[in-house]
Amino acid sequence: RCVCYGLGRFGRCPAARYQLAFLLLLLDELRVPPARCALFDPAFSAREAAALRALGLCLLPENEEGKRGVEGSATLFYMVHCGKALYNNLLWSNWSPAALSKLVIIGNSFRGIEERLLSRILERDYSYIAKVLKGVEEVALPSHPRYLDTFNDTSVHWFPLDKLQELSPEVWDFVEEPMYQDCEDLEIIRKGE
Repeated sequence: RCVCYGLGRFGRCPAARYQLAFLLLLLDELRVPPARCALFDPAFSAREAAALRALGLCLLPENEEGKRGVEGSATLFYMVHCGKALYNNLLWSNWSPAALSKLVIIGNSFRGIEERLLSRILERDYSYIAKVLKGVEEVALPSHPRYLDTFNDTSVHWFPLDKLQELSPEVWDFVEEPMYQDCEDLEIIRKGE
């Protein structure tokens, strides 16, 4: 399965069109039928939604805020340039070695997030990203001068079961839903907004 969050207004934005093209090529290469790829972006226009349906893709009916579990199936999450809270929510929704080992994320570099944020902010506002850093493997997408704005800071992330099982047992004990009450630069559109 594949889930795509935050694709953007591809009818107006060339970078979003390139990201959509890459997603379609990726689905083809991985032999994932378009109908098994669900998308959501609160910014999609009616015409963009119709175009995605015409491509055979499935639109999610509501804003999940990234809170989607893998439900036992290997799932690719395509989240290029999404906000940190979306990644954090996704990790929280799959907070067990068994579930995390079934997901792959193509999105902002977790290493880059760690480097750019003060550790106290990372641990306070995005605790699930902070806790999983030692359990994730990450490979940056190769850079290309034509697509610097489109895929900069983008990596493929996966969570090997053996690495996750090496993390301290206390890491898995805390499963409180993220609230972001003290977060100054929240980059997520909440349900109902």
